[in-house]
Amino acid sequence: MIRKKSGPTGYHNTKIGYLCLAPYLILFFLFTILPVLASIFLSFTDYDMLNTPKFVGFENYTYLFLEDDIFLIALKNTLTFACISGPVTYILSFLFAWLICRMGKLRNFFSLAFYAPSICSGVAMSTVWLYFFSSDSYGFINNLLMNIGVISSPIQWTLNTKYVLGVIIFISIWMGMGTSFLTFIAGFQGLSEELSEAARIDGIRYATQELVYIILPQMKPQLLFGAINSIVAAFGVFDIAVSVGGFPSVDYCAHTLVAHLYDFAFTRFEMGYASGVAVVLFAITYSVGAIIRKVLASD
Repeated sequence: MIRKKSGPTGYHNTKIGYLCLAPYLILFFLFTILPVLASIFLSFTDYDMLNTPKFVGFENYTYLFLEDDIFLIALKNTLTFACISGPVTYILSFLFAWLICRMGKLRNFFSLAFYAPSICSGVAMSTVWLYFFSSDSYGFINNLLMNIGVISSPIQWTLNTKYVLGVIIFISIWMGMGTSFLTFIAGFQGLSEELSEAARIDGIRYATQELVYIILPQMKPQLLFGAINSIVAAFGVFDIAVSVGGFPSVDYCAHTLVAHLYDFAFTRFEMGYASGVAVVLFAITYSVGAIIRKVLASD
């Protein structure tokens, strides 16, 4: 039998593979890598979009951490929001996906119900929720609490600094379960029935046991993808915070890093300083994502 030479054929296949990847790689470089590199460069400059960037070294970062009190408030609000909204959204998405997958015929209906909010605009959904959290006596929640005697006067949900961030977190959790939820639904549908049957034969009797020992090890890719989505969404909160708390919010109680970035970039046109905020946000998000990838990465 005559063997065909693998050299030219292998090179040809590799060339075709790179050609197929080229459109994605070019777009990824132009719209992801290049903006990140440009932002890092501009963070060391004084740039107002009209004049040539002027190199100022670490001056933007020095002012950011040592003199900009609003930035520190935004950093605290963003970390608070991310530490609550991110994990809660992630866990609830997984639990609801697990429960819905066990419902049989009603699975499709509940899947649509949970996913629908995530495809709607954050501004539109915030407007709907503002009816519930309206600060007058006609707001749904205030009216309900007053009718049952819990409160005697309306609560200023979107004006009181004690409640604004909590309202934003609640709305974000409700809206943010869609993408991760859909990922987990797909993961549950791809589980191996043979492993579940073998586990039941070996003595697993409860659904929680099956979840811990059989399902979770098989769903590491979906768990990682869902975690990354939750992290990016939590640290990138902006539209909901602005729609509910205003811009700027009362005493900056709902001011986030993205809102701070937007303020300097598109209101004051201080692109160099705004790029410094963006780099800090990128570093935090990337660091947390790297930790999550290390924990949830498949063996």
